[in-house]
Amino acid sequence: MNRERAKGVLAFFALFLIGLAVYGVFDAALAPSKPMVQEEPQPTEGVSKVAAQVSPSVVGITSFKRGQRVFDGYDSESTGSGVILDKKGHIVTNNHVVANADQLIVTLVDGEEREARIVGTDSPTDLAVIKIKGDDNLLPAEFGDSDKLVVGQEVVAIGNPLGLSFARSVTAGIVSGLNRLLSTEEGFAYRLIQTDAAINPGNSGGALVNLEGQIIGINSAKIAAEGFEGMGFAIPANQVKMVTDDLLRHGKVQSPILGVRIVGEISPEKAKYHRLPIHHGVVVEPKRGGPADKAGLKPFDIITRIDNQDITTSLELQEAVFSKRIGQVVKVRLMHLPQGNSAQAQVKTVKVKLTE
Repeated sequence: MNRERAKGVLAFFALFLIGLAVYGVFDAALAPSKPMVQEEPQPTEGVSKVAAQVSPSVVGITSFKRGQRVFDGYDSESTGSGVILDKKGHIVTNNHVVANADQLIVTLVDGEEREARIVGTDSPTDLAVIKIKGDDNLLPAEFGDSDKLVVGQEVVAIGNPLGLSFARSVTAGIVSGLNRLLSTEEGFAYRLIQTDAAINPGNSGGALVNLEGQIIGINSAKIAAEGFEGMGFAIPANQVKMVTDDLLRHGKVQSPILGVRIVGEISPEKAKYHRLPIHHGVVVEPKRGGPADKAGLKPFDIITRIDNQDITTSLELQEAVFSKRIGQVVKVRLMHLPQGNSAQAQVKTVKVKLTE
């Protein structure tokens, strides 16, 4: 009897455990599922999306110059990049890509070639607008607000490094710096975007893009830091928009000029060393027949103020002039050094009428 009771107890516990197991299975099946957490897209996913979106708006540009070649009539050719502005066929690129070209050929994303003509150029900003035959198949790029860029922001460079054999190459990096000041051989100064995204010869005129697919700069290999890895530069999109608007409307940038070439800058340390009666300024050389020359400026005069604005850098001088109107008369305060003799330094103010 005891043995049968023991068997009954064991059977009861076995059934009890089986019931718990079955209940657990059903309980798990009926329990509400946990919400799925969507993973953030990886950087490479963002870059590939931007590349697919923007690449059709980036074109290759081949510039031909006439010379001594017998077979095709051209002595040399060079390549660069450009960005489509509208369906009418307007394209923005660098001025040095198209300067002095006798023929321009634009290569679209599908390999189609179209001849282009120059609409307008602006050497100071190294920007130009060219035009091809337009149609609805052209995909204009969207421009963003370059003033909203922050250091460390991810960017993508798209262009044609080393020619059309590497058309629409994509490199990625970050914004390494903003408002970088670079001066050119012509004496003009730029505020530029610095990036570590590779920008090589042929990338000039190509796109620097944010991860929203907006153009935030036009790349320039001409003003890249030669000999340094990871230092590329782009002209900010907001400046590009202002210049291209003028080029599209007038064929040139309608900005006033002072008519000087920048020679150098005077810092407080330099002024003290040379015993100058000033603390800052920009050394200039007037261009023959220009506004400054007509007003009596001499080589190596040092401009310290324009109207009420102190001038300490070449960029400040350039921006002070560009903020005025063509035909406006400005007061230029300067220091004149007769024959470079600081002991005979003369500080004076002259009136200069700005021209186009």
